[in-house]
Amino acid sequence: MAPLITTSAREFAQGLPGGGGLIGLDLGTQTIGTAFCDAAWRIASPGKTLKRGKFTADKALLAALIAERGVKGIVIGLPLNMDGSEGPRAQSARAYARNLGVLELPILLWDERWSTVSAERGLIDQDMSRAKRAERIDSAAAAIILQAAIDATTGGAF
Repeated sequence: MAPLITTSAREFAQGLPGGGGLIGLDLGTQTIGTAFCDAAWRIASPGKTLKRGKFTADKALLAALIAERGVKGIVIGLPLNMDGSEGPRAQSARAYARNLGVLELPILLWDERWSTVSAERGLIDQDMSRAKRAERIDSAAAAIILQAAIDATTGGAF
């Protein structure tokens, strides 16, 4: 059976009846920001920023993180255009999700509009230097994406 890949928070939650930890991914062209949340889906925290390479290498790194953290589901940022339409970057995120289907975990594609801007503001508010922000922006954005998804999933905003 093919793994669940959806944009519906309700469908995603139903695909994980026992809950479990989640990983959030912010897919950049050169890096992948990661974030994690607890099994109760309360708080998302930034994880590592991975250097993006060939998919097989990315998959191996992600599979190791998933196994290490006991992750049961994946949330991937879906880069929609400001009008809500999908362009080439959204199509690329969908293709990445399909490829990650080999991990056999439910996948939620979540609207990531404004996540990087919000992450940047948060890091600036922490008085973080430009260099440090550049290192952490993708994982901070992944945490924002994951937090928005878990808030919608647990708060009923389906």
